[in-house]
Amino acid sequence: MLHIARDRQPRVGIATTLAASVAGATGGAYDAPRRPPHVEGSSTRQGNGSAPEYGEIGGHLREVRLARGLSLRALAERVGVSPSLISQVETGRARPSVRTLYAIASELRISLDELLFPDAAAEPLEADGEGAPPWGEIRLPDDPVQRAGDRKHIRLASGVVWERLTTASIPNVDFLLVTYEVGGASSPEHAFQRHAGQEWGYVLSGTLGVTIGFEEVVLGPGDAIAFDSTTPHRLFNAGSEPVHGIWFVLGRRSNAFEPGPHAEAAATG
Repeated sequence: MLHIARDRQPRVGIATTLAASVAGATGGAYDAPRRPPHVEGSSTRQGNGSAPEYGEIGGHLREVRLARGLSLRALAERVGVSPSLISQVETGRARPSVRTLYAIASELRISLDELLFPDAAAEPLEADGEGAPPWGEIRLPDDPVQRAGDRKHIRLASGVVWERLTTASIPNVDFLLVTYEVGGASSPEHAFQRHAGQEWGYVLSGTLGVTIGFEEVVLGPGDAIAFDSTTPHRLFNAGSEPVHGIWFVLGRRSNAFEPGPHAEAAATG
């Protein structure tokens, strides 16, 4: 295992500036409220701002799936899960994991914002999945300031909380404050995810393990990482306290990436 040295001061750059902006929004050093352990299938509201109801998310998922001309079975086969799981997510009876959400978003060619926060979906839904602007034509929200107390957030089944750091969805962009609770992970051990785009992450607190292909690194406060999202990867809490960090993903909706029947790549170690 490759450990990144932590006896140095992080270099001042974009990631440090982003962290400083989050700290400023919370009135000083970032100190997220403590959250109880996650409960599989629960859809309680926690934390700052507003959280979407899982029934609302499921209804929007069904709307997008039908607009793409996909049956329950067809989407399930592409994502690599059972049709019953997709059905339960659509009816609000199941809370999806991080990797399931990534796979669904990739197959439906929508951003996570659009999937998780239906009020953010402003683009017309087309059967072929086209319509997302190229990377060079990113449309920014009309309101540039996202206040700390009004962030939209969602708690996932795998002990992960996502909080959106923009006032509206930005096609092809995910800008998030992420929390990995103790024991939380983006996917089960030895199971990896992959999707279109590139991502950048900056750890605010805690110890985050990141496996990219056959390489594993451990990140601490002030450490940052960047990698190609098409490479199978897994993120997990490697310590005894929650991990908080800033995550930025660009190009998730790119048509250049065409996953096979299983958008969630699995591996054994």
